[in-house]
Amino acid sequence: MNLDGDNFGRLIYLVVLGTVVAGWFFSQNRQKLNKTLQQFVLWVFLFAGVVLLYGFKDDLRSQLMPRASVGVSGERLVLQRAADRHFYATLQINGQDVVFVVDTGATDMVLSRPDAEIVGLDTENLAYFNTAQTANGEVGTARVKLDEVVFGPYSDFNVVAWVNEGEMFGSLLGMSYLSRYSRLEIADDKMFLTR
Repeated sequence: MNLDGDNFGRLIYLVVLGTVVAGWFFSQNRQKLNKTLQQFVLWVFLFAGVVLLYGFKDDLRSQLMPRASVGVSGERLVLQRAADRHFYATLQINGQDVVFVVDTGATDMVLSRPDAEIVGLDTENLAYFNTAQTANGEVGTARVKLDEVVFGPYSDFNVVAWVNEGEMFGSLLGMSYLSRYSRLEIADDKMFLTR
């Protein structure tokens, strides 16, 4: 659109007229407008918040539900420390991916009930005869054997693990599995596992 003299004059006229009408409307409805304006601003902020959350959904998901990043360097598996300062490892158990928190303070490989179900275990019919002390108190545990556990290029068969009967945020990769590696090192926000 070209703004020649006539069009520019009309535009100025419309802006001035719009300003006068808006000023008159605001002065006549000042009391009601305060409430309406507050509600309008609230809805604008709510809408902007939803758009912002949607825009950052992938970043939020990675913060709230970290995923493992593993690489292979020669004979070593390399895990990158997540933003929450933990190390995560995705192992394939019975053909299904399961994300574990690598926990050198845990004795065993422990599956949460949801993860146990993902890998095909019938958690309703397991014998939770053993107990374990957790931060949430004592919980029942059931001993299971996992047909196949694959981590990077390494496969292990008939691996003993435990299913936790209580509530658990994710599964734990403890020393019973980690001891299959001859060396475990942590340096520069990386964990190195060597077979």
